Amino acid sequence: MLMGLIAIAAALIASRAASPTAWVVTWLVTAVASLTVATLSMARKSAAAGEGLLTGPSHKFAWNVIPPLAVGAVLTLVFIRAALLDHLPGAWLLLYGTGIVTGGSYSVRPVPLMGAAFMGLGTIAFFTPATWGNAFMAAGFGGLHILFGIVIWRKHGG
Repeated sequence: MLMGLIAIAAALIASRAASPTAWVVTWLVTAVASLTVATLSMARKSAAAGEGLLTGPSHKFAWNVIPPLAVGAVLTLVFIRAALLDHLPGAWLLLYGTGIVTGGSYSVRPVPLMGAAFMGLGTIAFFTPATWGNAFMAAGFGGLHILFGIVIWRKHGG
């Protein structure tokens, strides 16, 4: 849920960005902050379960999430060089969703469903006006994280 709140704050900041570069930088800083929160959360959960962060389900989850995120980093650079910034929201949502679907196969059922929701939102983002990109980022990285975070917390204890 904290990742979602960070994304909502980022969407507000990014909506006021003075340039496309500032918009991209806002979201990249947000990605680093969210990744930090996710890693610390996974470390806490692993420690509580008596497992190391780099063993068991956490290890499998990470190895399934990292490749789509790495592809997203490469495509971000490609899209920036090709002046295709309007397509970043769709690509980011779609690739993040892909990682969550595959990594979520080692987690509780709502996790891969959340990934599928990200993929759906990313797909839709590609076919809507570019001016909606920030709203899609807020809905996905903010809204979906908060919504599924509440479901996971209520049904699976976090």
